[in-house]
Amino acid sequence: MTINLKTYQKLGNLLLLNVALLCFAVIDVKAQLNPLNSQYYLNQYQANPAYAGSTDGLNVNLNYRKQWSNIPGSPSTQSITADYKMNKVGLGINVFNEKAGSLQRTKAVATYAYHLPLNNETQKLNFGASIGILNERVDYSSVNGDLSDLSLSAFNDKGSQFDGDFGIAYTSTKLNIEAAIPNIRSFIKQNDDNNVDRSRFYAAASYKINTGLGVTALEIEPKVAFRNIQGYKSIFDAGANFNFASKLFIMGMYHSTKSASFGAGMNYKSSLAIMGFYTTETSALQGTANGTFEISLRATLFK
Repeated sequence: MTINLKTYQKLGNLLLLNVALLCFAVIDVKAQLNPLNSQYYLNQYQANPAYAGSTDGLNVNLNYRKQWSNIPGSPSTQSITADYKMNKVGLGINVFNEKAGSLQRTKAVATYAYHLPLNNETQKLNFGASIGILNERVDYSSVNGDLSDLSLSAFNDKGSQFDGDFGIAYTSTKLNIEAAIPNIRSFIKQNDDNNVDRSRFYAAASYKINTGLGVTALEIEPKVAFRNIQGYKSIFDAGANFNFASKLFIMGMYHSTKSASFGAGMNYKSSLAIMGFYTTETSALQGTANGTFEISLRATLFK
Protein backbone atom coordinates (compact mmCIF):
# COMPACT_ATOMS: atom_id res chain seq x y z
CA MET A 1 0.00 0.00 0.00
CA THR A 2 1.39 3.40 -1.03
CA ILE A 3 0.73 6.58 0.94
CA ASN A 4 1.52 9.82 -0.87
CA LEU A 5 3.10 12.95 0.62
CA LYS A 6 -0.23 14.78 1.06
CA THR A 7 -1.62 11.89 3.09
CA TYR A 8 1.43 12.01 5.35
CA GLN A 9 0.93 15.75 5.79
CA LYS A 10 -2.72 15.30 6.73
CA LEU A 11 -1.87 12.56 9.21
CA GLY A 12 0.86 14.75 10.67
CA ASN A 13 -1.51 17.73 11.05
CA LEU A 14 -4.15 15.55 12.69
CA LEU A 15 -1.58 14.16 15.12
CA LEU A 16 -0.37 17.70 15.87
CA LEU A 17 -3.90 18.86 16.69
CA ASN A 18 -4.62 15.85 18.89
CA VAL A 19 -1.39 16.44 20.81
CA ALA A 20 -2.33 20.11 21.20
CA LEU A 21 -5.78 19.24 22.52
CA LEU A 22 -4.28 16.67 24.90
CA CYS A 23 -1.81 19.26 26.17
CA PHE A 24 -4.64 21.72 26.67
CA ALA A 25 -6.55 19.11 28.69
CA VAL A 26 -3.49 18.62 30.92
CA ILE A 27 -2.98 22.39 31.18
CA ASP A 28 -6.62 22.87 32.09
CA VAL A 29 -6.42 20.24 34.82
CA LYS A 30 -3.38 22.02 36.24
CA ALA A 31 -5.33 25.29 36.14
CA GLN A 32 -8.09 23.61 38.12
CA LEU A 33 -5.44 22.37 40.55
CA ASN A 34 -4.37 26.00 41.02
CA PRO A 35 -7.52 28.16 40.90
CA LEU A 36 -7.32 31.92 41.27
CA ASN A 37 -6.13 32.46 44.84
CA SER A 38 -8.34 35.51 45.37
CA GLN A 39 -11.36 33.18 45.57
CA TYR A 40 -10.36 32.03 49.07
CA TYR A 41 -10.57 35.41 50.85
CA LEU A 42 -10.34 38.54 48.71
CA ASN A 43 -13.14 37.74 46.24
CA GLN A 44 -15.25 34.73 47.20
CA TYR A 45 -17.81 35.60 44.51
CA GLN A 46 -15.25 34.31 42.02
CA ALA A 47 -15.94 30.72 43.10
CA ASN A 48 -19.48 30.97 44.49
CA PRO A 49 -22.34 33.08 43.05
CA ALA A 50 -24.00 33.18 46.50
CA TYR A 51 -21.46 35.85 47.50
CA ALA A 52 -22.58 38.34 44.84
CA GLY A 53 -23.69 41.49 46.68
CA SER A 54 -22.81 40.05 50.09
CA THR A 55 -21.11 43.32 51.09
CA ASP A 56 -22.20 46.93 50.66
CA GLY A 57 -21.39 48.98 47.58
CA LEU A 58 -20.20 48.11 44.11
CA ASN A 59 -17.26 45.72 44.29
CA VAL A 60 -15.01 45.45 41.24
CA ASN A 61 -12.22 42.86 41.12
CA LEU A 62 -9.50 42.45 38.51
CA ASN A 63 -7.18 39.43 38.32
CA TYR A 64 -4.21 38.50 36.20
CA ARG A 65 -2.34 35.20 36.47
CA LYS A 66 0.65 33.77 34.60
CA GLN A 67 1.67 30.13 34.88
CA TRP A 68 4.98 28.54 33.92
CA SER A 69 6.51 31.74 32.50
CA ASN A 70 9.63 29.80 31.45
CA ILE A 71 7.60 27.68 28.99
CA PRO A 72 6.52 29.13 25.58
CA GLY A 73 2.73 29.27 25.17
CA SER A 74 2.16 28.79 28.91
CA PRO A 75 -1.30 29.59 30.31
CA SER A 76 -2.31 33.14 31.17
CA THR A 77 -5.59 34.08 32.85
CA GLN A 78 -7.57 37.29 33.15
CA SER A 79 -10.70 37.73 35.26
CA ILE A 80 -13.03 40.57 36.12
CA THR A 81 -16.01 40.48 38.46
CA ALA A 82 -18.41 43.18 39.56
CA ASP A 83 -21.19 42.75 42.12
CA TYR A 84 -23.63 45.13 43.78
CA LYS A 85 -25.87 44.87 46.82
CA MET A 86 -29.49 46.08 46.71
CA ASN A 87 -31.09 45.39 50.09
CA LYS A 88 -31.42 41.58 50.19
CA VAL A 89 -30.57 41.09 46.51
CA GLY A 90 -27.13 40.86 44.94
CA LEU A 91 -26.36 41.28 41.25
CA GLY A 92 -23.08 40.40 39.58
CA ILE A 93 -21.08 39.88 36.41
CA ASN A 94 -18.23 37.37 36.20
CA VAL A 95 -15.95 37.17 33.14
CA PHE A 96 -13.07 34.68 32.92
CA ASN A 97 -10.60 34.28 30.05
CA GLU A 98 -7.72 31.81 29.77
CA LYS A 99 -5.32 31.13 26.90
CA ALA A 100 -2.85 28.25 26.65
CA GLY A 101 -0.89 28.05 23.45
CA SER A 102 -3.33 28.31 20.55
CA LEU A 103 -6.38 27.32 22.59
CA GLN A 104 -8.55 29.85 24.39
CA ARG A 105 -11.48 29.61 26.80
CA THR A 106 -13.81 32.46 27.71
CA LYS A 107 -16.72 32.30 30.13
CA ALA A 108 -19.07 35.19 30.91
CA VAL A 109 -22.05 34.95 33.28
CA ALA A 110 -24.55 37.21 35.01
CA THR A 111 -25.49 36.45 38.62
CA TYR A 112 -28.54 36.85 40.83
CA ALA A 113 -28.18 36.24 44.57
CA TYR A 114 -30.55 36.49 47.52
CA HIS A 115 -29.36 37.06 51.10
CA LEU A 116 -31.87 35.87 53.70
CA PRO A 117 -31.33 37.18 57.26
CA LEU A 118 -31.75 34.58 59.98
CA ASN A 119 -31.94 35.47 63.69
CA ASN A 120 -30.34 38.84 63.04
CA GLU A 121 -28.54 40.73 60.28
CA THR A 122 -25.20 39.16 61.21
CA GLN A 123 -26.36 35.67 60.21
CA LYS A 124 -27.53 35.05 56.66
CA LEU A 125 -28.36 32.21 54.32
CA ASN A 126 -27.22 33.17 50.83
CA PHE A 127 -28.31 31.67 47.50
CA GLY A 128 -26.87 32.51 44.10
CA ALA A 129 -27.20 31.40 40.49
CA SER A 130 -25.28 32.45 37.40
CA ILE A 131 -26.09 31.94 33.73
CA GLY A 132 -24.13 32.85 30.64
CA ILE A 133 -21.97 31.47 27.85
CA LEU A 134 -18.81 29.40 27.53
CA ASN A 135 -16.68 29.60 24.40
CA GLU A 136 -13.67 27.43 23.59
CA ARG A 137 -11.78 27.88 20.33
CA VAL A 138 -8.49 27.50 18.52
CA ASP A 139 -6.73 30.77 17.74
CA TYR A 140 -5.69 30.32 14.10
CA SER A 141 -3.05 33.04 14.39
CA SER A 142 -1.17 30.89 16.93
CA VAL A 143 -1.41 27.59 15.03
CA ASN A 144 1.78 26.20 13.50
CA GLY A 145 0.30 23.84 10.95
CA ASP A 146 -2.22 23.43 8.15
CA LEU A 147 -5.05 25.92 8.80
CA SER A 148 -7.26 24.09 6.30
CA ASP A 149 -7.33 20.97 8.47
CA LEU A 150 -10.96 20.07 9.11
CA SER A 151 -10.21 19.11 12.71
CA LEU A 152 -9.47 22.75 13.51
CA SER A 153 -12.75 24.06 12.11
CA ALA A 154 -14.69 21.19 13.73
CA PHE A 155 -13.35 22.23 17.14
CA ASN A 156 -14.33 25.86 16.57
CA ASP A 157 -17.71 24.97 15.07
CA LYS A 158 -18.98 24.07 18.54
CA GLY A 159 -19.44 27.79 19.06
CA SER A 160 -20.63 29.28 22.32
CA GLN A 161 -22.58 27.12 24.74
CA PHE A 162 -24.84 28.00 27.65
CA ASP A 163 -23.36 27.38 31.07
CA GLY A 164 -23.89 28.51 34.64
CA ASP A 165 -23.09 28.07 38.32
CA PHE A 166 -25.08 27.62 41.53
CA GLY A 167 -24.02 28.27 45.11
CA ILE A 168 -25.23 28.48 48.69
CA ALA A 169 -23.52 29.90 51.78
CA TYR A 170 -24.13 30.47 55.47
CA THR A 171 -22.37 33.63 56.67
CA SER A 172 -21.96 35.26 60.07
CA THR A 173 -19.42 37.46 61.83
CA LYS A 174 -17.51 34.31 62.81
CA LEU A 175 -18.47 31.16 60.93
CA ASN A 176 -18.82 30.85 57.15
CA ILE A 177 -19.80 27.66 55.31
CA GLU A 178 -20.32 27.42 51.55
CA ALA A 179 -20.87 25.02 48.67
CA ALA A 180 -21.01 25.62 44.93
CA ILE A 181 -21.55 23.71 41.69
CA PRO A 182 -19.57 25.45 38.94
CA ASN A 183 -19.98 24.58 35.26
CA ILE A 184 -23.51 23.21 35.69
CA ARG A 185 -23.67 22.07 32.07
CA SER A 186 -20.73 19.74 32.58
CA PHE A 187 -22.12 18.58 35.95
CA ILE A 188 -25.47 17.56 34.41
CA LYS A 189 -24.07 16.21 31.15
CA GLN A 190 -21.70 13.57 32.49
CA ASN A 191 -20.43 12.56 29.04
CA ASP A 192 -19.50 16.08 28.00
CA ASP A 193 -18.16 16.56 24.49
CA ASN A 194 -15.60 19.14 25.65
CA ASN A 195 -11.93 18.27 25.44
CA VAL A 196 -11.02 19.53 28.90
CA ASP A 197 -11.87 18.55 32.45
CA ARG A 198 -13.83 20.83 34.74
CA SER A 199 -14.32 21.65 38.39
CA ARG A 200 -17.54 19.93 39.47
CA PHE A 201 -17.99 20.84 43.14
CA TYR A 202 -16.49 23.28 45.63
CA ALA A 203 -17.05 23.52 49.38
CA ALA A 204 -15.31 25.49 52.11
CA ALA A 205 -15.62 26.47 55.77
CA SER A 206 -13.82 29.18 57.75
CA TYR A 207 -13.93 30.73 61.22
CA LYS A 208 -12.78 34.24 62.21
CA ILE A 209 -10.79 34.80 65.40
CA ASN A 210 -10.34 38.41 66.54
CA THR A 211 -7.64 39.60 68.93
CA GLY A 212 -6.48 43.05 70.03
CA LEU A 213 -8.02 46.47 69.42
CA GLY A 214 -7.30 49.44 67.18
CA VAL A 215 -3.85 49.40 65.57
CA THR A 216 -3.06 46.10 67.31
CA ALA A 217 -6.20 44.36 66.01
CA LEU A 218 -5.57 41.03 64.32
CA GLU A 219 -8.17 38.86 62.63
CA ILE A 220 -7.16 35.27 61.90
CA GLU A 221 -9.39 33.23 59.61
CA PRO A 222 -8.45 29.55 59.21
CA LYS A 223 -10.10 27.86 56.24
CA VAL A 224 -10.51 24.39 54.78
CA ALA A 225 -11.78 23.70 51.27
CA PHE A 226 -12.68 20.73 49.10
CA ARG A 227 -12.62 20.62 45.30
CA ASN A 228 -13.94 17.81 43.10
CA ILE A 229 -12.56 17.83 39.56
CA GLN A 230 -13.90 15.71 36.74
CA GLY A 231 -11.28 13.23 35.60
CA TYR A 232 -8.96 13.89 38.56
CA LYS A 233 -8.79 13.00 42.23
CA SER A 234 -10.43 15.33 44.77
CA ILE A 235 -8.29 18.09 46.24
CA PHE A 236 -8.22 19.48 49.78
CA ASP A 237 -6.94 22.93 50.77
CA ALA A 238 -6.11 24.22 54.24
CA GLY A 239 -4.69 27.53 55.38
CA ALA A 240 -5.39 30.88 56.98
CA ASN A 241 -5.62 34.60 56.32
CA PHE A 242 -4.09 37.12 58.75
CA ASN A 243 -5.68 40.59 58.65
CA PHE A 244 -3.71 43.25 60.55
CA ALA A 245 -5.94 46.19 61.61
CA SER A 246 -7.88 45.81 58.33
CA LYS A 247 -4.90 47.33 56.51
CA LEU A 248 -2.40 44.56 55.81
CA PHE A 249 -3.14 40.91 55.15
CA ILE A 250 -1.14 37.74 54.60
CA MET A 251 -2.54 34.47 53.27
CA GLY A 252 -1.17 30.94 53.05
CA MET A 253 -2.83 27.76 51.74
CA TYR A 254 -1.51 24.20 51.43
CA HIS A 255 -3.02 21.95 48.75
CA SER A 256 -3.19 18.17 48.76
CA THR A 257 -1.46 18.23 45.34
CA LYS A 258 1.70 18.94 47.37
CA SER A 259 1.80 22.58 46.37
CA ALA A 260 1.28 25.76 48.38
CA SER A 261 0.01 29.30 47.79
CA PHE A 262 1.17 32.46 49.50
CA GLY A 263 -0.16 35.99 49.25
CA ALA A 264 0.29 39.44 50.78
CA GLY A 265 -1.49 42.73 50.24
CA MET A 266 -2.77 45.97 51.64
CA ASN A 267 -6.10 47.73 52.02
CA TYR A 268 -6.44 51.49 51.56
CA LYS A 269 -9.35 53.12 53.42
CA SER A 270 -11.50 50.00 52.90
CA SER A 271 -12.07 51.08 49.29
CA LEU A 272 -9.01 49.79 47.44
CA ALA A 273 -7.08 46.57 47.98
CA ILE A 274 -4.19 45.03 46.09
CA MET A 275 -2.70 41.60 46.65
CA GLY A 276 -0.02 39.46 45.03
CA PHE A 277 0.13 35.65 45.11
CA TYR A 278 2.61 32.92 44.31
CA THR A 279 1.78 29.22 44.00
CA THR A 280 4.43 26.53 43.91
CA GLU A 281 4.01 23.83 41.31
CA THR A 282 2.35 20.50 42.02
CA SER A 283 4.68 17.64 42.87
CA ALA A 284 4.44 16.24 39.32
CA LEU A 285 5.82 19.45 37.79
CA GLN A 286 8.34 20.56 40.40
CA GLY A 287 11.75 20.89 38.80
CA THR A 288 10.40 21.28 35.26
CA ALA A 289 8.31 24.46 35.51
CA ASN A 290 8.39 27.51 37.72
CA GLY A 291 5.39 28.54 39.80
CA THR A 292 2.29 30.63 39.22
CA PHE A 293 2.20 34.40 39.73
CA GLU A 294 -1.06 36.26 40.32
CA ILE A 295 -2.04 39.84 41.09
CA SER A 296 -5.48 40.99 42.27
CA LEU A 297 -6.99 44.45 42.53
CA ARG A 298 -10.24 45.20 44.36
CA ALA A 299 -12.14 48.50 44.40
CA THR A 300 -15.28 49.22 46.41
CA LEU A 301 -17.43 52.13 45.18
CA PHE A 302 -20.63 53.81 46.39
CA LYS A 303 -20.31 52.23 49.81
